Amino acid sequence: MIKKIGLVAGGLALLLGLIFGRDTLSYVGTFVHSSRQAVRDSVPVEFELSRARDMVKGLVPEIKNHMHLIAKEEVDVARLRSQIKRQQEQLSKNRADIERLTGDLKRGDSNYAYGGQMYTSKQVETDLSRRFEVYKDRETQLSNMKDLLNVREQRVVAANEKLRAMESAKEQLLVEIEQMETRLALVKVAQASAHLNIDDSSLARTRQLIDEIGAKIEVQEKMVGTANSGGHITLEEPSHEDITQRVTEYFNGSSQAEENSVIVKLD
Repeated sequence: MIKKIGLVAGGLALLLGLIFGRDTLSYVGTFVHSSRQAVRDSVPVEFELSRARDMVKGLVPEIKNHMHLIAKEEVDVARLRSQIKRQQEQLSKNRADIERLTGDLKRGDSNYAYGGQMYTSKQVETDLSRRFEVYKDRETQLSNMKDLLNVREQRVVAANEKLRAMESAKEQLLVEIEQMETRLALVKVAQASAHLNIDDSSLARTRQLIDEIGAKIEVQEKMVGTANSGGHITLEEPSHEDITQRVTEYFNGSSQAEENSVIVKLD
């Protein structure tokens, strides 16, 4: 099975090489990138927002782990600070003892009494030399501890600042996600409103039908009215005036008017 898969893959690679030549890798890379982008573009925005919210929630354990590490470091720094303090106190005492022995040897005595016992000057000198070497070693150790304390304190400060930045960034991400969810909801409402087209064609057809019915009823009413008026008795007498009489009266009236006009002018 594995051998067959290898043969198929080899044949496919050979075919691509024959088609695209040296640009095969470029074409394959572009195809893979385009495919990934197409898959990403097909993912619903709601799913991406939910995924982003889950990723932000996933930061909480990491932040808590950083808080634990910082708390542990702060405890270690506090212990180191206490250790340095004790070391300083011990060095102060050791220095006082060294200075005392040095002062005693400077007197030039042959014997010295310390703690109820007698010591020769040689014994005191040997003890002073040993104490001085130990003092110098512990002083160097104290200096190194102070340097270490300074570094660890700076690291704690930087870690706390980073932690606060992470917490602030987490809260900001949550705010942005909530804003985007609100914007997406508004988009959904707008999209729903855009598709909310009320079809009033049925209403318009019904209105047209009612108008047509009204027009038909009006026609029928007029027809009924016409039929009823044809059965009434006409009370007016018909006119039998002779046209010739009308013409004679018209012209006689015009001649009489002209004569009266001439009489008025003569007067």
